[in-house]
Amino acid sequence: MKEELIQWVRETVGDATVVLGVSGGKDSSVVAALCVAALGKDKVVGVLMPDGYQHDIDKSLELVNHLGIKYYNINIKDITEASRASIRENVGPELSYQLRSNLGARIRMVTLYNVAAMIGNARVANTCNYSEDYVGYSTKYGDGAGDFSPLQFLLVREVKALGYELGLPKDLIEKAPEDGLSGKTDEDNFGFTYAELDEYLDSGKGKPETIEKIERMHRASLHKVIPMPRFPYKNRSWSK
Repeated sequence: MKEELIQWVRETVGDATVVLGVSGGKDSSVVAALCVAALGKDKVVGVLMPDGYQHDIDKSLELVNHLGIKYYNINIKDITEASRASIRENVGPELSYQLRSNLGARIRMVTLYNVAAMIGNARVANTCNYSEDYVGYSTKYGDGAGDFSPLQFLLVREVKALGYELGLPKDLIEKAPEDGLSGKTDEDNFGFTYAELDEYLDSGKGKPETIEKIERMHRASLHKVIPMPRFPYKNRSWSK
């Protein structure tokens, strides 16, 4: 699979430069390593985007230094604070959990596209995997966006295995994913493990209560991964 993915990235991206957000976790680490293997380190740019203080930014720095890629460290705190302040003033003083959860991710994606626009002839890499997407653990127009997606049909365990094949440090591959908001890991928020999620997606097996929760999350988040509904105007031949 590694060689197929490398070739796919090479054919998909062509002579463009890849821009991606670097969190120091397995997904962004694997995508960055794949792009370096496919295009060379001079064609990959990492962007670190702390929202003020980020306790694990050392992992992001470890990755860019390990791969030897160029990177920018752009703190998004001023933008997120200004946006929150404007919403409080004009909409209401209490920010919803959904807004607090998604604002940073959307501003990070805007930042990636701004960096890509500054570079020119650049493509933004999506770093989501299938396991996370299935239960909606991504932000629409945030980390769910991008120009190409190498990992979209890979389970978490497959992403990890790929990371080892690419020679990434173990601490980056095994770093527990977290939302950066609640102080909890993804698995804490799910109420089940990625191993349980992967097992169900791969074999259909699992505890009934876990399966029910997974499917409930999937149904609630389908709008994130399917095309936007479009009115099929019959007077237009292309409206199909």
